[in-house]
Amino acid sequence: MARSPRNKTLDLSVQECAAYASRALHLTGKSTLSEVTDRIICGDNIGIMPLLPEKSVDLLIADPPYNLDKNFNSGKFKRLTVEQYMEYTDQWLKLTIPLLKDDASIYICCDWQSSPAIYLVMKKYFHIRNRISWQREKGRGALNNWKNGMEDIWFATVSDNYTFNAGAVKMRRRVIAPYRNDGKPKDWEETSGGNFRNTFASNFWDDISIPYWSMKENTPHPTQKPEKLLAKLILASSDAGDMVFDPFAGSGSTAVTARKLDRRFIGVEKDSSYCAWAQKRLEDAEKDPSIQGYADGVFWERNTAAIQRKKQ
Repeated sequence: MARSPRNKTLDLSVQECAAYASRALHLTGKSTLSEVTDRIICGDNIGIMPLLPEKSVDLLIADPPYNLDKNFNSGKFKRLTVEQYMEYTDQWLKLTIPLLKDDASIYICCDWQSSPAIYLVMKKYFHIRNRISWQREKGRGALNNWKNGMEDIWFATVSDNYTFNAGAVKMRRRVIAPYRNDGKPKDWEETSGGNFRNTFASNFWDDISIPYWSMKENTPHPTQKPEKLLAKLILASSDAGDMVFDPFAGSGSTAVTARKLDRRFIGVEKDSSYCAWAQKRLEDAEKDPSIQGYADGVFWERNTAAIQRKKQ
């Protein structure tokens, strides 16, 4: 069945998938930094991380399987007990420690069920700084419980010396009741597209759109994170040229966003099809570095950037 012309979901033929998958790196021994920089590595992260260069990572962003039964193309994650999930988390997380620089930051994604386990394991090794909660505007309804519309991201650092660029992640919000001082806007901007204020980001994000079929970043991956969400983490906790590491690379969203924001990256993914999708997206990012919802150095509320562009 032919899909709608507006459907921008990544679609590769069998031949294209094989060609892009072949570009991924396969490590067989200890690597140098130059070998793995800006590469997607195909393999299981438990076996790959000991082969990566130590003290090379400025920012770790991890989106491990949540503690749910979930199909991931060639494999399936089966729900564990809380204790087993903590053991699983401890197994992969402690392998990241030798890779992190002394001033590195760490972000780990989770849902409400896996969040306590992630926190307890993280606090064994790092300084917990905050918990970000972000609103998922998609999701199925629940007849016997509250619909799950939120996810968490735990923020931690290796030490008390770390990067945080608060000015790089400001939110551009509409001003509902603008206040004036001597007839002039006070702490807000009057534009032809409306009244806006740039505000410092909080730990609650309600401006994120889950990738869907009409977005060019969308892939068939079942748990893909939005580039806008990842851009906030990358801009806040790294500088241009820093190394971003993702041990659960999936379809490459972290690597793609890092490339668009002039960071270096290392991604590890065990599924060859996901590696192929990541390689294709990295190629496309060279031609189009735009990130939906991020423009003019600020993050826009949902739908407001397009509204202002139309009115200008």
